[in-house]
Amino acid sequence: MNAVELTDLTKHYGDFTLDRVSLTLPEGCVMGLVGENGAGKTTLIKLLLGMLRRDGGTVRVLGRDMDADGRAVKEELGVVLDEAGFPECVTARQAGRIMAAAYRNWDARAYDENLQKLSLPENKPFKDFSRGMKMKLSLAVALSHNARLLVLDEALNGIDPVARDEILDIFMDYTRDEGHSILLSSHIVSDLEKVCDYIAFLHRGKLMLCDEKDALLEKYGLIHVSREQLAQLDGAAVKGSKSSPYGVEAVVERSRVPAGMQISPVGLEELFVYMARGDR
Repeated sequence: MNAVELTDLTKHYGDFTLDRVSLTLPEGCVMGLVGENGAGKTTLIKLLLGMLRRDGGTVRVLGRDMDADGRAVKEELGVVLDEAGFPECVTARQAGRIMAAAYRNWDARAYDENLQKLSLPENKPFKDFSRGMKMKLSLAVALSHNARLLVLDEALNGIDPVARDEILDIFMDYTRDEGHSILLSSHIVSDLEKVCDYIAFLHRGKLMLCDEKDALLEKYGLIHVSREQLAQLDGAAVKGSKSSPYGVEAVVERSRVPAGMQISPVGLEELFVYMARGDR
């Protein structure tokens, strides 16, 4: 079974369109959703969750159609959005009691353990939390009601590198259960490289690529050539380039360049930046 199946997902705003996005997240895997500000990541997540009305396409989550079974499916989702929505006067301890009334499968013991793992104070009011602490409280809730799918929109924003590393370990522990999956939107590509099995890249509302992380790193590479050498390549091979007084650096599809050309490995962040340049 797939954790998420989006088919031709479409949403029109005034000057923006999320354009017929199709992707699949297999159960038991982590997918990183990456793209610049305004690329459509949050729009996609809100459409998946039913927070926005889509203009076209279908959404299936945990094997069920969100139009028909959305309410039941949401019990099995752990969600962290870019802004945590707790009342300012509420403490972490009180938030747990509120969530116990909201979720049928609330696990109070797991919540206590998650508060400790994430170093969150139990009796400090939410209004005094830093942004990072607010995100960690949302994450503690998401991990405490036996969710089968975590949907995380910039959940690592505002969290220091040491705490982020600890949270990534929690994610890896979570997905050791093959029935657990994660869709993680983040600007921090190095974090996605550590934990993701699949990567989806959105750019200006279009899905530029979606594949296994390792397959992407094998498929593409980085070359350093002269402008004349670049001009001789198959145009379909070049995904983006940057010129300097010393020549041209370009991301290429390895299988489309001549044998013998020196190709260096490319990181995910370089791949996305160069593909966005190529689109312009």
